[in-house]
Amino acid sequence: MQITDTQKTTTVPDEPLIIGGREIKNRFFLGTGKSKSKDEVTACIVQPGIDVVTVALRRIDLERHEENILEYIPSNVILMTNTSGARNAAEAIRIARLARESGCGNWIKIEVINDSKYLLPDNQETIKATEVLAAEGFVVLPYISPDLYVARALVKAGAATVMPLGSLIGSNQGLKTKELIKILIDEIDVPIIVDAGIGLPSQACEAMEMGADAVLVNTAVATALHPAAVCQAFSLATQAGRLAYLSRMRSAQSSASASSPLTGFLYE
Repeated sequence: MQITDTQKTTTVPDEPLIIGGREIKNRFFLGTGKSKSKDEVTACIVQPGIDVVTVALRRIDLERHEENILEYIPSNVILMTNTSGARNAAEAIRIARLARESGCGNWIKIEVINDSKYLLPDNQETIKATEVLAAEGFVVLPYISPDLYVARALVKAGAATVMPLGSLIGSNQGLKTKELIKILIDEIDVPIIVDAGIGLPSQACEAMEMGADAVLVNTAVATALHPAAVCQAFSLATQAGRLAYLSRMRSAQSSASASSPLTGFLYE
């Protein structure tokens, strides 16, 4: 990983993030579900150099009219259609197939929600959808409540990544499930992408410092006064968190440790 500013370049050994055979350089993924305008989407993508953008199929104009959101997403960006609105595996599978047939590619974020109050993903239906779609050649990125056994089942089913929620979707509460995400990072061999609930760049940085491979943010960007600037902040925070993780910083200690030696003070 290389960090560059106007004064110096810092390089730390890193492995590239590879998903579905594609190398992802910017580990900050952008959601567009709450964006207030199409032009705003373009600005949020271009300024920080976003590589992956997720769009709900219901926001895509299949007739390709002028207001089609796809016209505002640069062609070099990976489009990840999500199955927002699906209440079960069958509906998620249908949405994924429609997206691919309409030319949206084979990257699909499985989002199965049948809970109108807390909007928690249905893990078991997500596993069912992942198994079918992965067998059909989709690059499947499933969104789940963090659970080790579910994550293992998803990997077995062919998931390209696992995307645990940080907290309730759209809540901006941050990493309420931090300890559970840590378990997935330690135990699961596919990339872990923290999705949902991240409300501040500092929280995205914290997720990356833990060892997450990427983060996905929607609400915090879309509801900001200056979304493009916030998107840049999230991108930089994600980069900083990754660098901190790679640097293997010392963990918290239970006792004090002087920052300067206590021997040889003044005249000793």
